[in-house]
Amino acid sequence: MALPPVLRDRLRLPVIGSPLFIISTPDLVIAQCKAGVCGSFPSLNARPISLLDEWLHQITEELAAWDRDHPDELSAPFAVNQIVHRTNNRLEQDLELCVKHKAPVIITSLGARVEVNEAIHSYGGVVLHDVITNSFAHKAVEKGADGLIPVAAGAGGHAGTLSPFALIQEIRQWFDGPVALSGSIACGRSILAAQAMGADLAYIGSAFIATQEANAAQGYKDMIVESSADDIVYSNLFTGVHGNYLRPSIVKAGLDPDHLPESDPSKMNFGSGGNQDAKAWRDIWGCGQGIGAVTSAPPVAEMIARLRKEYEEAQEELAAKVALTRKPRIALAAQ
Repeated sequence: MALPPVLRDRLRLPVIGSPLFIISTPDLVIAQCKAGVCGSFPSLNARPISLLDEWLHQITEELAAWDRDHPDELSAPFAVNQIVHRTNNRLEQDLELCVKHKAPVIITSLGARVEVNEAIHSYGGVVLHDVITNSFAHKAVEKGADGLIPVAAGAGGHAGTLSPFALIQEIRQWFDGPVALSGSIACGRSILAAQAMGADLAYIGSAFIATQEANAAQGYKDMIVESSADDIVYSNLFTGVHGNYLRPSIVKAGLDPDHLPESDPSKMNFGSGGNQDAKAWRDIWGCGQGIGAVTSAPPVAEMIARLRKEYEEAQEELAAKVALTRKPRIALAAQ
């Protein structure tokens, strides 16, 4: 399962920081990349469109300067998320800017289009497409995606319902390209588990919301630190697409999280859910089930250092377990 060089050679931890609506800005992306994981942001976070040009320039220049000053700790590549859906009337212009700045990685969501992939491939960029089923994975690869991001049950934002075991298992029966698994990953042990299942990388979002560089309200960060998997509610009310949200934020917005109505998927939007003052992007806060591992709101570098330490400890623990299970077999063979 080969990774493209841009991901294989520049990551110090096998992680992509997922693009977080409103929350991911250059400060977060740059901090992630400097710490050795792929940072990303949705192009729609940059408003107006001219700001996207500025962000891409800033990220490219700051990471280049870091690399000049730190040749032994080169930055990881950054990624831009493009919403490939008919409701996104900025797609063509945003894509042109990504081509102009040669964004190393593009993450496509809510649709797969050949012309988008061809535009990114024109300068050597890599396209990763997020999917919630094996059938969607087939369609994405058929239309030219280089890799897949299986979004399994428990992921923050627009999550699927399939177990990561089932989703990865089916995808790996036919696809040997890059795979980054999304779903409840917030500690180093889970990163290793994702690789053991067959993924190349872990795709982490919710844990980064609570970092200092994240452009999230302090109440949002505090709620993540204070919450656990029991506090996550799965609903399509807020955007028309099913996703996971923090229960306390739904209650605070004046809604009953246990009796949320279904939304019409054909009217995908970022509107309110009954309370006209409760906008999904402002008051209803998305989050995944893995946040029980998030107990503080540190700087990005500190959080990634924790993940790396946990990942290395998990590797050592697994190696010891494997060695232990092999001993009886070796002894039996010797007899």
